[in-house]
Order: sequence, then structure tokens, then C-alpha cells
Amino acid sequence: MAVADQFDIILRRHEEIAARLSEGAGGGEFASLSRELAELEPVASAIRAWRDKQREGADLVALLAEPGLEPEIRAMAEADRARVEAELEPMAQAIRLALLPKDAADEGNVILEVRAGTGGDEAALFAGDLFRMYVKYAEAKGWKVDILSASEGTAGGYKEVIAEVAGRGAYARLKFESGVHRVQRVPATEAQGRIHTSAATVAVLPLAEEIDLAINEADLKIDTMRASGAGGQHVNKTESAIRITHLPTGIVVAVQEERSQHRNRARAMALLRSRILDGQNQRANEQRAEERRAQVGSGDRSQRIRTYNFPQGRVTDHRVNLTLYSLDRLMEGEGLDEIVDALTADRQARLLAEQAER
Repeated sequence: MAVADQFDIILRRHEEIAARLSEGAGGGEFASLSRELAELEPVASAIRAWRDKQREGADLVALLAEPGLEPEIRAMAEADRARVEAELEPMAQAIRLALLPKDAADEGNVILEVRAGTGGDEAALFAGDLFRMYVKYAEAKGWKVDILSASEGTAGGYKEVIAEVAGRGAYARLKFESGVHRVQRVPATEAQGRIHTSAATVAVLPLAEEIDLAINEADLKIDTMRASGAGGQHVNKTESAIRITHLPTGIVVAVQEERSQHRNRARAMALLRSRILDGQNQRANEQRAEERRAQVGSGDRSQRIRTYNFPQGRVTDHRVNLTLYSLDRLMEGEGLDEIVDALTADRQARLLAEQAER
């Protein structure tokens, strides 16, 4: 198919979806079309801008071909044509980037899971520091963070914390965080001032909606429990905590952060759908799984992706060999974009190289 034909198809589809939504599409169709429109919008905009620039260049060529053109006007037209030609290639590159395969979940919300790894109390403290970093990063983006479940460490931090991060583009920015995060620092309990190494694992899953995955109620084992931890006397009087087991896969989720059993059940179902769908996607699409392993480590999360060296104020992302001496800023939720941008650019470069080889 010619490139021009492909561009026409994209623009027609963009117009068709916009028209259908303006007519009042509802329910699942509205959600599906809205997602597709969001994916097509940057591509359609880039194509239209490129075509406008091409027309501008063609008009200048036609002007320069006119006989008897005044020298001053010819000089201005020549300068404009040179400018247009210089602008066309970056615009074409923008289209190539916009046409690269994207994760369908990029614009959506995520389930963020942070767990203490090797290192005992220090690992739990680091897991808490990581989660705090993500919360601050989310706040700066205008996203909302809701904790679904949490198990605190004996000395602080978290043994495990699971949260929903809601905001446009959350998955696109956070998906690179999945993997093992290693920390090197002197624990507060270390009397000799020796540097210890510990780790925490991070998992980022796209939040699955009901339209993404239907779950048979007969496949569920649902248990209610009394919530534990903070929450005052109320949580000791009502069985508001929910644990759901998906019998076909053996996946178990538990949520106890809300006093309402109904709300905990809804959140537990959202978490369950996300985990089931993530597993299905990895099994059904090996290419996507290979890409994920190349970027953020394998599903068992045994691969170290980043090291945080506190004595040197240094953070290194091992996937792109990027080292920054701004660890304090990073832990405050600032500076993470610099790492994410480098990972995104690396992914784009690899995809462009793969397309060029075809």
C-alpha cells in the first residue's frame, strides 16, 4: 500500500470516529471509540501538518517557476523554500514515530505494586521510599493515587503496597518501572557506617475495565474478613476486607483499605481483572512479552533495572546505561521524566530500526 493511501485511511478513520462520538455513541462503544480516537489523534495531526507543509512547498516551487519574478520576491521565495524543506524531514519523522506500535493501555490507569525484596527491614524502608517517589511523581502529573492494600514493615516502609494510579497517560509513563530496583546506602540501624545493598520489586499493570475482560462469578471464591491495621475501632467491628480467589488461574487478591465492603469488592475485582488480563496478554502475544522483557525485565522480575546509590547521590538505569547524579531530586518525584524519556526514545529507536529492516 502506498504511503499516501495509508495516510488517507488514517484520516478517514479519524473523521469517522469523531463523527460517531458526536452523534452520541454510548456505553462500551463510547469507551472503545474514545480510546481509538485518542490513539489516532497525534497521528492524524502530524499527517495534516506534514501535508500542509508539503502544499506550502509546492506553492513556493510554482511561484519560483513564474517568469519575470522580481529578484527580491525570488530571494524571499528561495529562502522560504529552503526553510520548508528543512522542516519537512522532522515532520516526517514525527509521523514515523506516531505510527510506531503502541501499547493499547498507554493512555489508561495502572495498578502499581511495590514489594520489599532481599534486605530485610532496609528493603521494606526502600520500598516505602520508592512508593513515596511514585506518589509525588503522580501528584506532579495531576494523577490520583488510591492505595488498595498495604502491609507495613516492622521498622517502617512497606513489605507490600498496591495502589491504583488514575490519570491520562499513566501507563505510558510508569510501565518502564517494572522490575528490580536495587539500593545501596547506609541503613539508619548500621552502627559501623557500612553500605548495605537491598532491593525492591515494582510491577506496573494496566488497569483492566469490565469491557476488557468478563469474569464468570462462578469462577470466584470470595471471602470477607475483618480489616487489620489503621482505621480505628470501626474496622474491628465489621468484616469489610475482601479476598477474592480466581479459581481457574489461582490468582488471589485482597483489598481492605475502605470501610465499605462494597467498595473493597469493586476495587478487588478491578485488581483481579488487571492481573488476569496481564497474564493473558503475555501468553497470547509473545512478541509483546519479548519487548517487555527487553525493556523492563522478565515476568519473574529477577532482572535488576536500576540502582540507587545514596552515598554518591547517583542513580543508574541499566537498560539504557543512563547515570544521573540527581538522586535526591528523583526520590522527591522530580527527574523521573528524564529517565522515562530516555527509555521511550530507546524503544522508539529500536522499533524504527526493526521497520527499516523489513
